[in-house]
Amino acid sequence: MTAVYAVSDIHGHPEKLTASLQEAGLTDADGNWSGQDARLWFLGDFFDRGPDGIGVLRYVRGLIEQAPDGAIRMLLGNHEILALGMHKFGDEFVPHDGITTRSFERSWALNGGQDRDQELLTEDEVAWLLEQPMLALDAGHLLMHSDTAEYVEWGDSIDQINEAARAELHTDDIVVWWEIWRRMTSRYAFRGASGGEVATILLHHLGGHRIVHGHSIVADQLGIDPANLTGPNLYADGLVLGIDGGAFDGGPCLVVQLEELAPARE
Repeated sequence: MTAVYAVSDIHGHPEKLTASLQEAGLTDADGNWSGQDARLWFLGDFFDRGPDGIGVLRYVRGLIEQAPDGAIRMLLGNHEILALGMHKFGDEFVPHDGITTRSFERSWALNGGQDRDQELLTEDEVAWLLEQPMLALDAGHLLMHSDTAEYVEWGDSIDQINEAARAELHTDDIVVWWEIWRRMTSRYAFRGASGGEVATILLHHLGGHRIVHGHSIVADQLGIDPANLTGPNLYADGLVLGIDGGAFDGGPCLVVQLEELAPARE
């Protein structure tokens, strides 16, 4: 049986990522892929808050080249959208009713954007990121970056959502890009008394038996210091697994093995 792993929200800390991958047995002491037939999913947010987002991106792309085809895959996070929006639009004004201060540059600066990442980001890397999907299914898990139900605004299936989002990212319309950024920053859809119901509806709509997401730090939800976090958080009646360890805030980079669930619902 193939082991499936997920990791999210590295946020410019490649040293935490490499240590966690080695501890999980997916890489060797030199940082090279050693996961045999395992599958590894990156759920986004390579960039911002930490010092070396570009280093994370380049390390992951190198691992993908080493691993068997399809063994390592990536989903886009909101900070990929922010970094790409900053690269594409900079301080260009985003039109909106009565608001005159919105720009990707301003949001990038407010959300931990790093000059070095922008200076070193190549057009090849931009093109590669623009082709990455938003959602995926694996081992009965619905994989996503953000703990939001707004993905369905792009379509009625995973394929439709990925295709529609990709098409929008290939436009030059800053308003369209800003809406992607806004949508991807929403969170907490699966918390609270109705969280399980929201998760159930989304799973029925898109497939899978459990949602796995990053984006929202697990330690915040548990009310503990990120430094004391030891693992992911299963919540919303066991239907949702949060895996953002808060690497930029003193927490771990969680590489989580996903249990094999029943085949995804059609």
